Amino acid sequence: HRRRGLLSRLMRAQIDDVHERGEAFASLFASEPTIYGRFGYGLAALEYRMTLPRVRAALRAGLPGRTGNVRLVEHDEALRTFPHVYERVRREIPGFLSRPKEWWELRRLRDDHRPPGSGPLNRALFELEGVPLGYALYRVADAEEDDGWTRKLRVVEALGADATATREIWRFLLEVDWMEEIRAWLLPTDHPLIHLVARPDQLRLRADTGLWARLVDVGAALSARRFAHDGRVVLDVRDPFCPWNEGTWALADGTAKRWRRAADLALDVG
Repeated sequence: HRRRGLLSRLMRAQIDDVHERGEAFASLFASEPTIYGRFGYGLAALEYRMTLPRVRAALRAGLPGRTGNVRLVEHDEALRTFPHVYERVRREIPGFLSRPKEWWELRRLRDDHRPPGSGPLNRALFELEGVPLGYALYRVADAEEDDGWTRKLRVVEALGADATATREIWRFLLEVDWMEEIRAWLLPTDHPLIHLVARPDQLRLRADTGLWARLVDVGAALSARRFAHDGRVVLDVRDPFCPWNEGTWALADGTAKRWRRAADLALDVG
């Protein structure tokens, strides 16, 4: 079924549907990065995958002592508290998506589809003076290797609403006993963990392609985001897959609109 234009038809249907809904862009995580550039997707963010030996997981000297409290919670309490923490983080970090209740129930807190070899989903809540400020979702994977058992802690997601909460939720994860290593993925490349551990060289960070974005409506997408400075730049955009984006756009004071004068920069939509 290769080379029959099936993927092009799928992408055509998807982008047209997004456009008809009036949505400014589409985004995805690519299983193979070279596929989606053909359809106007561009790399929006890298991610780190981390593998840290437990014996090298100490926090660096000089950090504040243990603050607040971390405890394991059940599904219902996690559903009440975790989204509030996530929402605080989402508003500060570009690329985070809003999550409806159904997303939390089906994609984050549901535990009936475990990866092979993994144990149940653990839900840890960090509180400071009774206020929920951080959480972690993780599993423990057991495997028999070399006539013995190894245990690996797999961090599904760990977030703190501020620097203290981030430090303490990761302190908790790094100190779980009987683990040979801690693994995490989808970490931003500026993740504070790099500055929290005593041996950042042991994190074994591997950069990978993360979020990809496709501007379906160039004017709406550029007008919807924030910029560090005022001013104007004129763009000559090439977009053969979505010809309604083709042409010259002036981005001035945070708003994009059609322009008829010479462009400062010519580029494709990706």
